[in-house]
Amino acid sequence: MIAAVERFATRTTGLAERYMPDAFVFALGATLLVIAGAVVVDPAVRAAPTTLITAWGGGFWSLIPFTLQMSMTIIGGYVLASSPPVRRVIRALAGLAPSPKGAVVGVALLAMLTSLLNWGFSLIFSAILAKEVARRRPDADYKALAASAFLGLGTVWAQGLSGSAALQMASATSMPKALKDVVGTPIPLTETIFRWQSMTCVVIEIAVVTTLVWLYAPSNGVGAAALGIDLTDDEAPLPTPKTPGERVEHSPILLLPVVALGFAYLGLRIAGRATSVPDALNAIDFDSINLFFLMLGALLHWTPASLMRAVKNATPAVWGVLLQFPFYGGIFGVMTGTGLSHAIAGLLVRSVNPTWYPASIVTYSAVLGLFVPSGGSKWVIEAPYVLSAARDLHVNEGWMVVTYDLGEALANLCQPFWMLPVLTLLGLKAKDIMGYTFLVALVLFPVVVVLVTLLRP
Repeated sequence: MIAAVERFATRTTGLAERYMPDAFVFALGATLLVIAGAVVVDPAVRAAPTTLITAWGGGFWSLIPFTLQMSMTIIGGYVLASSPPVRRVIRALAGLAPSPKGAVVGVALLAMLTSLLNWGFSLIFSAILAKEVARRRPDADYKALAASAFLGLGTVWAQGLSGSAALQMASATSMPKALKDVVGTPIPLTETIFRWQSMTCVVIEIAVVTTLVWLYAPSNGVGAAALGIDLTDDEAPLPTPKTPGERVEHSPILLLPVVALGFAYLGLRIAGRATSVPDALNAIDFDSINLFFLMLGALLHWTPASLMRAVKNATPAVWGVLLQFPFYGGIFGVMTGTGLSHAIAGLLVRSVNPTWYPASIVTYSAVLGLFVPSGGSKWVIEAPYVLSAARDLHVNEGWMVVTYDLGEALANLCQPFWMLPVLTLLGLKAKDIMGYTFLVALVLFPVVVVLVTLLRP
């Protein structure tokens, strides 16, 4: 069986390498497909085509705040993962790989576990880990290692502390106005990512994916050297300061007070909202998570010089976000500025009953995620009718947030957008790893459908 799964994974990877375009092509194709859909379902668009053009242009820059938040999540994750203490942990973990298969499985398991803490940190931590493992185990398949580094974002990340939909719904202050006006009452994290059904889904998903990775990981893989990829460590020691200005850059004297200020602010922010443990958890949002990781990374880097180098090295990993998010904003504008989104939602709601409603939302969320690969912004589109229909069908609203997140994560296995930070650091392209991620999606999708149906509160 192991050999058969290995052969299947190799074939799917070969097909992806031959036919898979760059992630940006996905954005362009999705734009044209959504425009065509709006023309078909919305008579107003057919009567006045300028409506469609205005909707696309109006949405193009609508995700600027979210784009910066996502970019800082990636940068903050890199700053923390590249700090000397965390680097030492990564090197120690890389040395534990017992075999080529074990190396690929170990990276996948750690990618999933760290994604529960923060998806940006997981992406960079796992990519650096995969690169370090490839140095220690040149017989491990480099493409399979890269695919494993991404599996956190393709499986359980949204059920963790950086799950965007759950964080948006957790409190009135973190809920976007578009949701607040329609949805109203916040849904605390204890009703979403911290409910027992959600945690059960996480455990089962990790077990299924870990087993699958063990089955498909090549026993004797193609290493980085055979692919012409240089694995030279880019974190050489900083040069010795020679001038007074350089000595300030290499001293913690100015950085540490600012780090203390950042942690003090976070403490006050949580204390101001928290009268209990659930309230403290509900105080978590994108901005506080990003600030925490940036301040913790700065503390571990210790000096401004080391911190600045980490941020500089992280910036290539965000170019895809900066280029592609405006185009996804345009898709967002078309879907919300025409009747397309409501037409799809109406069809969905009319065709289901309470039992199958979670399964239908998983499917819809995964499909829509192929066109708008952005958990937070896409939830703004979906939440009003998803939660409204949940009320009408008497389905728990918190469970529908969990269900949405599970479907959103599955889409990442088939959409190369969020692979870009990992691929940039590892010197690969999406087509090099999507054969593996497609296979994971193929196996995991029916598992998730069964889970959200059987565990529905």
